[in-house]
Amino acid sequence: MNMLIYLIPIALFLGGLGLFAFLWSLKSGQYEDLEGAAWRVLDDADDRPEK
Repeated sequence: MNMLIYLIPIALFLGGLGLFAFLWSLKSGQYEDLEGAAWRVLDDADDRPEK
């Protein structure tokens, strides 16, 4: 039972840290373009300049 004194605050801290990271990622626009990366992989355009 004494271990719960340590584990509960650690679990709450880690949960809060995960929530903070998720909210930060929402605010910074990480989820704005979910389809763009998938289409860029399939794009055949050559980005290298011609010689």
